[in-house]
Amino acid sequence: MPDQSILVTGAAGFIGFHVARRLLAEGRSVIGLDNLNEYYDPALKQARLDILRGERGFAFEQIDLADRAAMERLFAKHRFARVVHLAAQAGVRYSIDQPHAYVDANLEGFVNVLEGCRHHGCGHLVYASSSSVYGANTKLPFSVNDKTDHPVSLYAATKKANELIAHSYSHLYRLPVTGLRFFTIYGPWGRPDMAIYLFTKAIVEGTPIRLFNQGRMRRDFTHVDDAARAVLQLVDQAPRDGGPAAGAPARIYNVGNNHPEELTHVVAVLERELGRAAVREMLPMQPGDVTETFADVAELMRDTGFRPQTSIEDGLADFVAWYRDYYRI
Repeated sequence: MPDQSILVTGAAGFIGFHVARRLLAEGRSVIGLDNLNEYYDPALKQARLDILRGERGFAFEQIDLADRAAMERLFAKHRFARVVHLAAQAGVRYSIDQPHAYVDANLEGFVNVLEGCRHHGCGHLVYASSSSVYGANTKLPFSVNDKTDHPVSLYAATKKANELIAHSYSHLYRLPVTGLRFFTIYGPWGRPDMAIYLFTKAIVEGTPIRLFNQGRMRRDFTHVDDAARAVLQLVDQAPRDGGPAAGAPARIYNVGNNHPEELTHVVAVLERELGRAAVREMLPMQPGDVTETFADVAELMRDTGFRPQTSIEDGLADFVAWYRDYYRI
């Protein structure tokens, strides 16, 4: 009989932490998986994990996704009815220097998750994809119906591969799968390698903020509370055959704020919240980057009633309040 606990991979990571907390707040049992690697400060991951350990209904497994034997044992033991797969090797720029990390976690690790779901009766796999799959697309906003055949980074290519592999498993084994193309998630407990965190740290320390494309970059910044709400609205909503993925119980949704913001505006809001001026370093475009992201969330709204609720001004105020508290500023 399937376990009623929900597996959340990447539970000590940014989005995984917030999703696990929301599931626990709803009274669900959560088994969190993470390898606690050193891609960024492990102390931040441990601090998130300490909060989760204090919640009733949470258990933790430190496992590397690429460890096939350990993953097989985990799935055989629990036979999860629901799996929320948020663990991955993240970061566009890091993928240029460390390609094997992405193959291990995002390809081999993803297949290990799919195999566990396939062999042990999982009723729904929700997994993280990325807005990066849209690559150099110029048609805006990005729709899930757009072609995504031209990724401009290895990270994006692995996420596109995830979507294709998930669809094949769904078609072959009738495994219900839902992929979520997240658009620039930010908020409390965020990742130190992402723009909002980097900008805030630089303003506080008085060091230059690196603004690529001379600051004329636009991103569909999405508050983590909105992203986590989308996951929870979908976790018990397993897709059926038909629809856009004819012949397979598979769906893909954009999860975004549906409102891109220029980086110069983001910096100005952070300056106001922090009460300090930023030092700007204007730079050209860099490899693997895109000028603008903009999520069309019509399908997600139609199927779940989801509405992004957090403005960039409120979201940045929320992040800065957390940052001040966490670093005792």
